[in-house]
Amino acid sequence: MTALTSTTNSTPDAALPASATTAVFTPKTFGIGARVTLAVMSDNYIEVILAALAAADSEGLELQTGDVSTFVAGAEADLVRFLSQLIAAAGSGGAHVAATVHFSRGCPGEVVCELPGGAGPLRSDVPEVSRTGVRAAGEWALYPLDDTGSPGRAADHMRDIYAAIDYAKSNGTFVKSEHFVTRLEGDVADIIATAAAGWILVGRTVQHVTSHLTLSLNSPTTSASQN
Repeated sequence: MTALTSTTNSTPDAALPASATTAVFTPKTFGIGARVTLAVMSDNYIEVILAALAAADSEGLELQTGDVSTFVAGAEADLVRFLSQLIAAAGSGGAHVAATVHFSRGCPGEVVCELPGGAGPLRSDVPEVSRTGVRAAGEWALYPLDDTGSPGRAADHMRDIYAAIDYAKSNGTFVKSEHFVTRLEGDVADIIATAAAGWILVGRTVQHVTSHLTLSLNSPTTSASQN
């Protein structure tokens, strides 16, 4: 399992004194995970969902399936891989599929941490993705849950959100801003990776970050508008 380092000091690593308070986390102990729900508009939705779960690579992840959603915990790269494969597989047969994904990291109710002042932000890398060949549209929202800031850095939710939107613009998935959300379009993997990247990048300066993503695949509304 990947080991991750967090510090309560905002100074760059190279400048940290030997006595700086640091801790090593696993994705599980830092509360890195997601919840996902698939809605398949087809009479054989059970078969579609089960086949999608079987097709998705869950290596390195903890899965708990309930009657509302499936909880997935593990490293960011493994989460992105699993979610991309799962949702793409569900939509690959042409059925209209809606998927909701809720990312969370550093939640005080999840983090196993005894550091003074909490765990602090956690630096993680943005994962690379393999495209699925399945297109989707998505509506994405990001929530940096920090009202106090850190030494040398004031809390500013919109600064962090705009930085994540700029990232989406740079990788080609951004379409436009909508009420309460940002619209993304492209390959399923690219959309999920965009949402995950914003969540990860903000997480480098904010401990507790959540993000919501709703995807639509094979929507009849899209088909009708193109005819």
